Amino acid sequence: MSRKISPAELSQHNSPSSLWLAINGLVYDLTAFAPSHPGGLQILLQHAGQDASVPYNKVHSPSLIRTSLPPTAQIGSSDSIQTPVPQIFSSVPTKPPLSTLISPHDFPLAAIPSLTPKATAFISSAATDCLTHRANSSLYSHLTLRPRILINVSTPTTPLVTTILNCPVSSPIFISPTSLGKIIHPSGEKAIALACSNLDMAQTISTSASFTLSEILSGQNTSHPAFLQLYVDKNRVNSERVIEEAVRNGVRAVMVTVDAPVPGKREADERIPTAAGGETLAPMAGTAAAVGDGKGAALGRVMGGYIDDSFSWEDLGWVKGLLPEGVKLVLKGVQTAADAVRAMETGLVDGIVISNHGGRSLDTATGTILVLLELQRCCPGVFDRMEVLIDGGVRRGTDVFKALCLGARGVGVGRGVLWALGGYGREGVERYLEILNDELVTTMKMCGVTSLEELHPGLVNTRAVDHLVPERVGEEHPYAKWRRKSKL
Repeated sequence: MSRKISPAELSQHNSPSSLWLAINGLVYDLTAFAPSHPGGLQILLQHAGQDASVPYNKVHSPSLIRTSLPPTAQIGSSDSIQTPVPQIFSSVPTKPPLSTLISPHDFPLAAIPSLTPKATAFISSAATDCLTHRANSSLYSHLTLRPRILINVSTPTTPLVTTILNCPVSSPIFISPTSLGKIIHPSGEKAIALACSNLDMAQTISTSASFTLSEILSGQNTSHPAFLQLYVDKNRVNSERVIEEAVRNGVRAVMVTVDAPVPGKREADERIPTAAGGETLAPMAGTAAAVGDGKGAALGRVMGGYIDDSFSWEDLGWVKGLLPEGVKLVLKGVQTAADAVRAMETGLVDGIVISNHGGRSLDTATGTILVLLELQRCCPGVFDRMEVLIDGGVRRGTDVFKALCLGARGVGVGRGVLWALGGYGREGVERYLEILNDELVTTMKMCGVTSLEELHPGLVNTRAVDHLVPERVGEEHPYAKWRRKSKL
């Protein structure tokens, strides 16, 4: 490690058979690691034999490479040619004071001037024509409220206190997993964790976070429940290590993502390969061009190359076996009553998240609030056997209220948190969540209830969408009976 490596020597190691990178003053031999790199081999080859500090630091924490590789991978030191910590978040003079933002809809408009085009596209993009993305949100507007009047709603001071996956929280709203937080704000997931800690709300941390779990969960004012969102790696040993680290850091549940066996096609993200000024935003951004596949440069697609598309129901026992008692197993991405029932019947699953990846995976998939109604109509017993959570399309406190009335134990928000993070960091996330909580309390009181235990489906009129909800569990079509004939 004391050996000094010159730029000339470094430049000679630029192939798959000998692949070195200089990052933040240290030189790493990535030859053995490169084939299993989550972002793919090609992006490492793009920077092989060079100082890769700038593209690395735009996406990852400085400590991630040190903790992910064995000590033997550090082979020497180098004079940094590039600036180790790039500026990806700028203070914009015209940005409104945070105190003037009073609506969840204010945050995207306030954040965009502070973000690179690539970061903006990463947050806002959804699959192909974005129909599911829009439906997730618009379907809530078709559900109307049925307020009850002349009820004393003056007393409670903590009407939102509840539990999610047996974890006490101050609100039924939780943070859905979002990846690569450092491209949105230098503090990324650490800022979100601190906001959740200050508000005593639950956070779900992505496998693809920019920081390690220990970095994200350390230095908080109070303890708050943290869940791990897991993409199962093609190399199962890698997933075992991720779960082991999560358990060591006190994670209370592992949410296995099941709605994205392959990355979705997010065209807005695909079309923007570089950040403002022509500088490469992240190493992943150039992968498509390097590979020459002509598919674009979406961060999600490139980063998703490691996801195991063979993961199936039969593998749930393997995941459950890695979890100690008290750590819950949750399936994130359930989209039909049939799969909710199957999850329940395994006896392995403690909860499900009704989710379609925020419309980022498969376009024209059913809006999540309709799936919640499908469970109520077709398999209401699921709510007694497992905790049912939901995310996707939640924009207002009224949306949260409707989902809770229809049986959700917790309601996740993702994009809105990223807009708040990008514009104002930790303080922005806190204000965004406080606005949603305040809207939820106001809605409850306007509907004549003072605690979450009083919520029930009768407070919501769903007739405008009832005809869209299947009437039975299973894959049987209500009238189409065609079957493909085998060719002999």
